[in-house]
Amino acid sequence: MRSNSKKLTAGLKPIAVLLKPLRRKRRELMQRVLEHPREHVLLSVRTLAKEVKAEPSTLLRTVQAMGFDTYKDFQRYLHELSVIVATPLDLMKEANHTNSGISGHIRQTLDCALKNLQSLRNTLDPAQLAQFAKQTYRAERVLIIGGDLASSLVWFLEYSLRLIGLPVMAATSYGETIHLTRSATRRDVLIAISFRRGLRQTVEGLLQARLKKAYCIGITDSVVSPIARNSDQYFLASIESSSYGGSYVSPMALLDAILVACAHYRRKRTLRLLKEADRESRYGTRWYAG
Repeated sequence: MRSNSKKLTAGLKPIAVLLKPLRRKRRELMQRVLEHPREHVLLSVRTLAKEVKAEPSTLLRTVQAMGFDTYKDFQRYLHELSVIVATPLDLMKEANHTNSGISGHIRQTLDCALKNLQSLRNTLDPAQLAQFAKQTYRAERVLIIGGDLASSLVWFLEYSLRLIGLPVMAATSYGETIHLTRSATRRDVLIAISFRRGLRQTVEGLLQARLKKAYCIGITDSVVSPIARNSDQYFLASIESSSYGGSYVSPMALLDAILVACAHYRRKRTLRLLKEADRESRYGTRWYAG
């Protein structure tokens, strides 16, 4: 949802583009800041200016030259960067600081999942979901790509959309992704799912589909993600967690909302298809009857 990114317009640009207006020495210093955002995100303008060997006023002009209106906007960008570059080791080290025991860590993890859900609920725009449903029903094919842990989300979305009759194809490996997106056309919709920095195979698949003029929809967790930057429409769902792995509670809730939008976009059609499948759901041999 592009409306979420108004305060981070500069953040929708790649780092190399942000640094391009700067002189070489200043560019090298600021590049280090951007490469290690977790070390700098909480620094005041004076403290950061001292680190990059500049006057605070010079640092402000530098930040503005990069495309940020204020230093606070730049700090928000650093925060987004710090989220997407966090590694499992970073998260585990931070969790150790609480000294609250296993029960405390469990409560903290559940609280974080609830926080992610609340954020999704507060920011998700139903009109954007309606637009998503409209695009998928108009498409000749719906292509879904993602890898690693996001593979489970790809499988769930593929299975559920196929149940209501949409022409879905999915890819979760590098080879599958490249071959699938190579055949994309302007009549297709591509859904790319990847979080944090973006899995290479998913980003490259998205870029290839974009070149083929497919309508690209991203599902990710930050406006500075390459998934968000290169999509025609994107949805944000945080995977922030106090554990070493990401929490997929919010992305799963987002997929639930997407499926509801698609099911009700053509409700009569959905009911007809589900009625055809109803007998198998009740009496099919794949269900345990003990």
